[in-house]
Amino acid sequence: LKASEHASAAMLEFGKLIEQAGIPPGVVNIITGHGDPCGKALTSHPLVARIAFTGGPMAAQQVIHNSANNFAGLTLELGGKSPVIVFDDVDIDSAVNGALGAIFGATGQSCVAGSRLYLQETIADEFLEKMAEQAKNIIVGDPMVDATQMGPLCTQRQLDNVIREVAHAITEGATVVCGGKQPEGLNGQYFEPTIIDCPRQDLRIVDTELFGPVLSVLRFKDEAGALQMANNSKHGLAAGVFTRDNARALRMINKIKAGIVWVNTYRVVSPIAEAGGMKYSGYGRESGLQAIYDYTRTKTAWMSTSSEPLGNQFVAR
Repeated sequence: LKASEHASAAMLEFGKLIEQAGIPPGVVNIITGHGDPCGKALTSHPLVARIAFTGGPMAAQQVIHNSANNFAGLTLELGGKSPVIVFDDVDIDSAVNGALGAIFGATGQSCVAGSRLYLQETIADEFLEKMAEQAKNIIVGDPMVDATQMGPLCTQRQLDNVIREVAHAITEGATVVCGGKQPEGLNGQYFEPTIIDCPRQDLRIVDTELFGPVLSVLRFKDEAGALQMANNSKHGLAAGVFTRDNARALRMINKIKAGIVWVNTYRVVSPIAEAGGMKYSGYGRESGLQAIYDYTRTKTAWMSTSSEPLGNQFVAR
């Protein structure tokens, strides 16, 4: 396991649990360090037959390049810009809670973060007002304090990028409904839960993964419009749909171009359920049977049990 250089401590703690579980030394090895040289050495090594990579598209291209000479198998999970679609037949309070958790859980630092919110026009204003009110009350602070609901961003570079993209969205005509700045009285890489009302789908922030607590909100008229807007993205990792109409939910599941679709919930995971993306969000699957198949190499063998000798070498039997 090659840990992120920004989050190595958690992986090292995981290593302690592996030891406590009685897994023999050498079965699982944990490496810390930067992508170059550590990640490069791993992904280009001739004895590495299978690679599962989680990260960004540019780093993934480097992994593909590194592993090409050895034809190593690849699973790539490359993040996303996941849409959450809310129809006007929902329980608004319940859907607000779902949409809040989808984006602000883990400070938005989740590959499946629901960072694009599509609201049906008939409920958009009411929904946005309620969501903004709750977002303003999220407790931001030290993640080691029990009362904290949202912690800091992982790196200064990440924070700088979030600040830059929010500012750019404003120049393109977006409106900050709440947040949009660093909270007062906190030292560190903190950023307020931010909701941005976007007038158009083509704003850069709508299809740029920020990996931070920033939600882009757009409106749609009908089911066809929601589907078109949700799929108008280079990403395809996850999506959420909130509706009471089961037939509509099934149609959306079938037509949304994403590897995971949640209905009336979000971020539910299980080791028996496959997880993975489409398009720029990668390929291959983690967890579930498909992940086992991805790590399996089949072999076909033929054996003749006939007592008769082969009479014609050009006739297979």
